[in-house]
Amino acid sequence: MSATPQKNRASRRVLAAAAGLATVGALVAAMPAGAQGHGKGHDHHTPARTVDVQLLSFNDLHGNLEPPAGSAGSVTEKQADGTTKAVPAGGVEYLASSLRAARKGHPYSITAAGGDMVGASPLLSGLFHDEPTIEALNKIDLDVTTVGNHEFDEGATELARLQNGGCHPVEGCYEQGKKFKGADFPYLAANVTDEKTGKPILKPYTVWKKNGVKIGFIGVTLEGTPNIVTANGVKGLKFHDEIETVNKYAKELDRQGVKSIVALIHEGGAPASSSYNYDCDSPAAGDGISGPITDIAKGISPKVDALVTGHTHQAYVCTIPDPAGNPRLVTSASSFGKLYTDTTLTYDRRTKDIVRTAVKGSAKTSPKHPAPANPVSANHIVTRDQAKATDMTALIARWNTLAAPIANRPQGFISADINGRGSTAPEKPLGNLIADAQLEGLAPADKGGAVVAFMNPGGIRADLVYTASGSEGDGVVTYGESFTVQPFTNMMNVVDLTGAQLVAALQQQVSGSNEASPKILQISKGLTYTLDMTKAGADRVVADTIRLNGEAIDPAASYRVAMNEFLAGGGDGFAALGAGTNKLVGASDLDLFNAYLAAHSTASAPLAPPATDRITVVQ
Repeated sequence: MSATPQKNRASRRVLAAAAGLATVGALVAAMPAGAQGHGKGHDHHTPARTVDVQLLSFNDLHGNLEPPAGSAGSVTEKQADGTTKAVPAGGVEYLASSLRAARKGHPYSITAAGGDMVGASPLLSGLFHDEPTIEALNKIDLDVTTVGNHEFDEGATELARLQNGGCHPVEGCYEQGKKFKGADFPYLAANVTDEKTGKPILKPYTVWKKNGVKIGFIGVTLEGTPNIVTANGVKGLKFHDEIETVNKYAKELDRQGVKSIVALIHEGGAPASSSYNYDCDSPAAGDGISGPITDIAKGISPKVDALVTGHTHQAYVCTIPDPAGNPRLVTSASSFGKLYTDTTLTYDRRTKDIVRTAVKGSAKTSPKHPAPANPVSANHIVTRDQAKATDMTALIARWNTLAAPIANRPQGFISADINGRGSTAPEKPLGNLIADAQLEGLAPADKGGAVVAFMNPGGIRADLVYTASGSEGDGVVTYGESFTVQPFTNMMNVVDLTGAQLVAALQQQVSGSNEASPKILQISKGLTYTLDMTKAGADRVVADTIRLNGEAIDPAASYRVAMNEFLAGGGDGFAALGAGTNKLVGASDLDLFNAYLAAHSTASAPLAPPATDRITVVQ
């Protein structure tokens, strides 16, 4: 599912302290110079006409420094016999080892990322405003990344700090005598401009150079970022069309003599299979992928040679024809550092461009002279059976020592895994648990008088896993684990909605901007209805089946509804939820979740996964 961001834990304080976007204008001037190649020296003989440039890429790391727990920490691999198996993957100790091993023997190697490096991060990174992740990416030798929507969770001023360094404006420096240095790679944001100046808030592009080889990188996030980030996170910013922006800067790079261009786009697609090694060019180029990236790819100028994408947390290496009808590579490497993409770009020194031929042997070839697929690209698993990168192990240990007093506090007990992020069902066990916690905490008259609660599915960032993550023991839920599930620390709201608005909100799950990719709200106990996916649009919600505590919804009646501030602001396409009145602001979602765990579980009577019987799904 696509990431559904909200506000990170301290953004309220950050924004209050930062007083608007004053630092944003200084961003471009303070950016690092164009990323250079890692190697030194020059050729002492006439160079060959072409040179192979290795492009390593990944996306949607979300501050997952340690291997993700449970189902979120594996990738699906299709076997030769057609069956699939789950392979444990991810963690920066292994990602660093994989990338370093892949670079060996490649004098021309670039590492790029497709956005959402930070935000919605586990406690180890999120507690420290993602400074640990930026430090890890510096050590990994990331050359460039685009911004994703999550880079805006704490607003543009905090994004500027992640780029330029300096200690947190409220919480200060986390380690005595150490000042946060910021990212030593450029964050690109070509389609994000300051409302007042009209200028990009970060560099729109950068050019990688080595021994006369020049490759330009343009970075954009999805135009719809304001719909999936809280209003404070995008205050004072404008987000522009991805195709128009990339084409504008591709033309500019071309005029500068940079003919080889890669677009880093934080928007993605949905392959027809969840297996990372699925062939999405079968039966023909791009046939096995759908979603927003397909139209974007078809609209981006042929001047761009490859697209590194993200956002949907899917794995694919596809070719989608460019507007001139030529095959062009579009890649994504799942999420959380579980995969990386290795692409060979053949650079022609005479034309200064990437050689693009038909992919996967579809060119006219003779048996004696088969044309290789070019560019050549594949996704690779970041396996956990390889040696760990010792510098990453040390980094994790250092920050874990700082986090331990908070992270290790027990919050409650569970009897088995309670799946959230790892569940592909519309109704998720962990979604029910979270919604019930919100309803219970906000039902008392003095807390808001809520009769029903809604939780957005993308806000559930992990599973609750029974197996111990540290020394706490199996079944113990620590603060670190509950934070990883709900890392945004959104404040809860209780509002008045009419019955008609409540029904409209349920219909907006599967219509309007959510029709192509439904966002099914997680609902508290007492609310039931039928979801008929054989129908289209709003009709998928069977209106006469909606019941609250056994009674039909009265369109004219008023209901007190609990939800986080992201949904209460109309986020994720839920305009009906944004129309609430008589708002009462309650505790944070995380505080309510932890209070519910404490009230409903003990070591001898742990909490069992709740039944998923609130939404009847017709397929």
